[in-house]
Amino acid sequence: MALMNLLVKWSGEYNIFQIIFFRSIITLIISYLFIVRKKISPWGNDKKHLILRGLFGFFGLSLYFLTVQHMPLATAVSVQYLSPVFTALIAIYINKQKSPWYTWAFYVVAMGGVVLIKGYDPRVDLWMLVAGVASAIFSGASYNMIRRIGKQDDPDVVVFYFPLVTLPLVIFPAIYFWVWPADVWQWLILIGVGVTTQFGQVYMTRAFQMSDLGGIAIFQYFGLIYALAFGFIFFDEGFGSMTYIGMLLIVGGAIGNALVNNYKKHQELKTKPVQ
Repeated sequence: MALMNLLVKWSGEYNIFQIIFFRSIITLIISYLFIVRKKISPWGNDKKHLILRGLFGFFGLSLYFLTVQHMPLATAVSVQYLSPVFTALIAIYINKQKSPWYTWAFYVVAMGGVVLIKGYDPRVDLWMLVAGVASAIFSGASYNMIRRIGKQDDPDVVVFYFPLVTLPLVIFPAIYFWVWPADVWQWLILIGVGVTTQFGQVYMTRAFQMSDLGGIAIFQYFGLIYALAFGFIFFDEGFGSMTYIGMLLIVGGAIGNALVNNYKKHQELKTKPVQ
């Protein structure tokens, strides 16, 4: 997904609908080929939540691509890191799944880092910040749909529904804003968005289907390291010391939560009576 972010940033001359169109076409084809290889039905079992996952994912992705194009890469990724918080909040009502108190404490630490980054980055426009927060909300709802689907459907079917729902929504605006790629490099960038997304979506879907939402969602924070490096190397994006402290708080919250979760589960296994 970090590579996808880099390629989307590189494709700034194209409208987000055209980028999503390329992404959807490629992921639809790859997902369908994987489904055919597995000899399973592409239409799935839990169609209601598969469609909702596609809709929430479309709105979240569109707004996220918009922020990646108009914010420094690491800043856009940091704002998107509100999604685990909304994932956990929405999970209380949709999946009846509550996170332990220490997870919320680490979320507060991570959120403090996000707030610190925003406060010390004047390049962040208010409307882009609103778009980023809205993207995080839609992403949280999308992740909960994946969890709700659970193991009823294969990960490739879940990923297949994303472009299946998205394509009808983007095809007409994509045609309206269409710009033909100027050379082979531009074609590779647009195609690469779809390829990197495919693998990122499959592995993310597997993680959300098989694990606790609160514990898995926070691992997305590690993408900040890649965004920081890519932004500095390829786009000459630098930040002030307070912004770096904010990023450290985000990563620290992620690592702290992961370590405590692993310790708690290890202790539970040790004290669990042998059957």
